[in-house]
Amino acid sequence: MAFPQTPLDVLVELLLNGTWTDISQFVYTREPITITAGRTDEGQRVEPSRCQLTLNNRDGRFSARNPMSPYYGQIGRNTPIRVSVPGDDPYLLIDGDSSIATTPDTAALDITGDLDVRIDARLDSFVPGDRIEMCGKYQLTSNQRSWRLTIQDGRIFAGWSTNGTAITEYGSSALTPFTVPSNGRIALRYTLDVNNGLGGLTVTFYTAPTMAGPWTQLSQTVTTTGTTSIYSSTAPLDIGALPTNFVPFRGRVYGFELRSGIGGTVVANPDFTAQTPGDTSFADAAGRTWSLTGTAEITDREPRFTGEVSSWPTRWDVSGEDIWTPIEAAGIMRRLGQGNKALDSTLRRAVPSFEPLAYWPMEEGVNAVQAYSPIAGVSPLKLAGATWAQADTLASSLPLPVLASNTGVPRRMSGAVPAPPPGWTGWQVRWIYRNDDPDSTRWTFMRILCNSGTVRQWFIQSRDIDSYIRGLDADGSIVFELIIGTSLDLFNQWVSVDFHAEQNGGNVDWRVDWQDVGGDAGGGDGSFAGTLGAVTSVGSPEGGFATALDGMAIGHISVWPTTITAAYDGAITGWVGETAADRLSRLASEETRLDIAQFPGDWEIDSQAMGPQRPAELLDLLRECADADGGILYEDRERLALIYRDRASLYNQAPTLSLDYTTEGEVGPPLEPIEDDQRLRNDITVTRTGGSSGRVVIEDGPLSVQAPEDGGVGIYDEAVTLNLDSDDQTEPIAGWRAHLGTWDEARYASVRLMLHAAPHLIPDVLAMQLGDLGVIENPPAHLPPEDIEFLIQGYTEILDQYTWDVVLNATPAGPWRVLELDTDDYSRLDTAGCQLAAGVDADDTSLSLATTDGPVWVNSSAYASDFPFDIRVGGEVMTVTAITGTTSPQTATVTRSVNGIVKSHALGTAVQLSRPVVIPL
Repeated sequence: MAFPQTPLDVLVELLLNGTWTDISQFVYTREPITITAGRTDEGQRVEPSRCQLTLNNRDGRFSARNPMSPYYGQIGRNTPIRVSVPGDDPYLLIDGDSSIATTPDTAALDITGDLDVRIDARLDSFVPGDRIEMCGKYQLTSNQRSWRLTIQDGRIFAGWSTNGTAITEYGSSALTPFTVPSNGRIALRYTLDVNNGLGGLTVTFYTAPTMAGPWTQLSQTVTTTGTTSIYSSTAPLDIGALPTNFVPFRGRVYGFELRSGIGGTVVANPDFTAQTPGDTSFADAAGRTWSLTGTAEITDREPRFTGEVSSWPTRWDVSGEDIWTPIEAAGIMRRLGQGNKALDSTLRRAVPSFEPLAYWPMEEGVNAVQAYSPIAGVSPLKLAGATWAQADTLASSLPLPVLASNTGVPRRMSGAVPAPPPGWTGWQVRWIYRNDDPDSTRWTFMRILCNSGTVRQWFIQSRDIDSYIRGLDADGSIVFELIIGTSLDLFNQWVSVDFHAEQNGGNVDWRVDWQDVGGDAGGGDGSFAGTLGAVTSVGSPEGGFATALDGMAIGHISVWPTTITAAYDGAITGWVGETAADRLSRLASEETRLDIAQFPGDWEIDSQAMGPQRPAELLDLLRECADADGGILYEDRERLALIYRDRASLYNQAPTLSLDYTTEGEVGPPLEPIEDDQRLRNDITVTRTGGSSGRVVIEDGPLSVQAPEDGGVGIYDEAVTLNLDSDDQTEPIAGWRAHLGTWDEARYASVRLMLHAAPHLIPDVLAMQLGDLGVIENPPAHLPPEDIEFLIQGYTEILDQYTWDVVLNATPAGPWRVLELDTDDYSRLDTAGCQLAAGVDADDTSLSLATTDGPVWVNSSAYASDFPFDIRVGGEVMTVTAITGTTSPQTATVTRSVNGIVKSHALGTAVQLSRPVVIPL
């Protein structure tokens, strides 16, 4: 028997010495396990999830400092904990590197002709730009490559080799990416016709909800001239982390199928949903024996919470017989929010990761006398005659020093550079500066010293209209000098200078490039006969910087044993212009303590472009991305990670959770509509950080800024500052926020699900994610007759032996219905204002419609395909079957009482679409 006839099988585990350890027997059932996640309403940020439970500690095993505890030395601050319940079906859990299901090579798998590959999986790793390994018969480090299936940004890639080494690969169209449902599960397939009978080959791509189908072709077939074949390799057939240079698959696999021939003979078909949890080896129906490696496992567990226990309090009664440990675990957001150290500037974070010989950010405080190098073994750079922490307008940096005339000491700079590695043939020096005072006198703003070679001193010089590159030999004689026209473009802005030299046979080739930070570039190059010496020092001329350079800011000086550009790319502007989703992904890749996946619902990332990333705490940087885009950043309940759901994935969803109020147990009491002003905002100002503002005021309608006696509610204003890329973004975002803040609909702040009374809902609840759409059909008669649609913003879950309650925090879904062309439900915009030009009785089927604002309704004789559609008049839904006339008023023929409302309507009653949509942000 299953729950609720038997106790709910709740599994509680601690991660001890790298292994999940079952402690369920020590969890007291006298108190339920309570889990909270998400946010209480749409206007608040997601807070760390929490899990409260009580442990039996009579034997002291949960006293962290008890040497007699079997867990001594294994539990303490931030011990990982996981709570799970059983799901419907088993699955193969794969979690990254070396985690695979594999079957050895055999003759049946050595397909050289037509190929048909299918996999049914749930994808947990969604990072834009990442190529993810799914399955294949493929070995990277040998000449035993047959075929593989990978995915990237909603595209399927079919790859195969004809000789075991070289790979031919085609992908489905980037114009029609596949979209993964909110539960993450999708079946993928490609077929390869090695000889299509027309002298070529054909690749076709498909998707399906599950392996059972139906299969839908994803994009146009790929057809090329020339036939092909597949190499018969000795590689095993693997599902999961292939030995390629791509990102290992992470998620679940429900089934896999390999056919020899398109729709042909099945040669491998492991069905992981038919296996016993805990199995590590089994035979499939085609006779292949599969085994698991690494952390791969077959399980049916559905995690409801994964977090960390930060403290282990011990409590006991006066008798000392009852000893317990009440713990409250928290999601990873709690730990990320505990520190108060801001991340380094984007340049300071990026440049050292590329391993320069030397690097001095020069971001020291106002009392500094030298600039340290984050590169081990590199001495500080000496700088005198400067005011430190003075220039603060470079978004990618903390304030930099400025040369000054009032310090009383010469303006000198010198930084020693370690020897390059063996085999070097060239070097590069790069730095950033700003000079706002053009001067007609030539001055040196960087000198590079070498230990040998034809040129021992390189001088980079400039004046108002041009620049000079000069090379001096060991005696101080000029080897060469070149004038480069640079003009006044190098002044009054931050400029990056890149100087590199390379030994080329008997010549030394050099080049210099100036680039406006975030702008265009220019430079020049030259060559001379001789040898190149290694850089030993960078800095000012021997006598120091010229007085003409007073006021010049300088910083982020780096020296490299080869030419490199990527170290400064993107980071030099603070990554300005990258989307919120891309910034979240990049921060995750830079932070070893952080894992962020993209929500699977929308492969075409449409998040807002961001302004520069400035030094701030990590969690603040993550949240400003979600704030700018309007999406949801929340915790993964299956691992210590975050998930980002972009705003576009909230639009026009299909329901994840469908409830029926008339079905016993599906919707528990109370179900109470709330009409309040908690989230009412009708005057919104959005300001770009460091930029201008945009404002939108709702001046008409029942929730407008008009006084209540004039038909509005008064002013409810809000001002927010967002880190955006452009001032042009502020007004559209303000408009979207005003749209959300003036949506005229009751909200159901909580929806209670009693899963012990309606266990058939358990699979849907297990698949539910924050931001998903829920629907309550057949609401009680005292409420409006339409379905109640809501977005799930958070929840509280109470797990007991025989009860399982989930209380959802909900907000109206209506404002997230947006215009979507070529769809039945979302392709029609409403008029800006329409009302009845004459009153009607309860049985009238002809309406006179007067459009008061905007374009009139379309005429059915000219736009017959746009009919029928539903309108709402005074709460009654009617179906419009025809409209005559092309100017207001128009005559509409309607079917009455579609939603069961039967009533008369007076002259002037508002008319609008039954399910209005808006143009999305």
